[in-house]
Amino acid sequence: MTVFRLTKIVEDDRGVSAFEDAVVPLTDSGPIGSLSELMLAEGAILRLSPGPFDHDWHPAPARQLLVLLDGEIEIEVGTGERRRFGGGDVVLAEDTEGRGHRTVTLSEGPRRSLFVPLGL
Repeated sequence: MTVFRLTKIVEDDRGVSAFEDAVVPLTDSGPIGSLSELMLAEGAILRLSPGPFDHDWHPAPARQLLVLLDGEIEIEVGTGERRRFGGGDVVLAEDTEGRGHRTVTLSEGPRRSLFVPLGL
């Protein structure tokens, strides 16, 4: 089975965030490649962030996909674990309550990203 790998940020019942490795199943769609099932979304937000940038602890404003277009960030979750993400990486933020996570831009100059708030 072909899959798309991504990282989720989840929270436990105490509001403590953690990373979770996840896969999205893909179906062979011929010469165009493999596709996931349709994900319902509320829209898309393009963001240009200055670098370096430190966004202190915050929950995600909605369950959303974060697609890094360029640059590099480090995300720290409530368990103390930190992971780095760069251009092309996808993160599904589901920690909408509690303390949330912390994001630090590691690259110099502006960083571009795409947020896609998802429906339930």
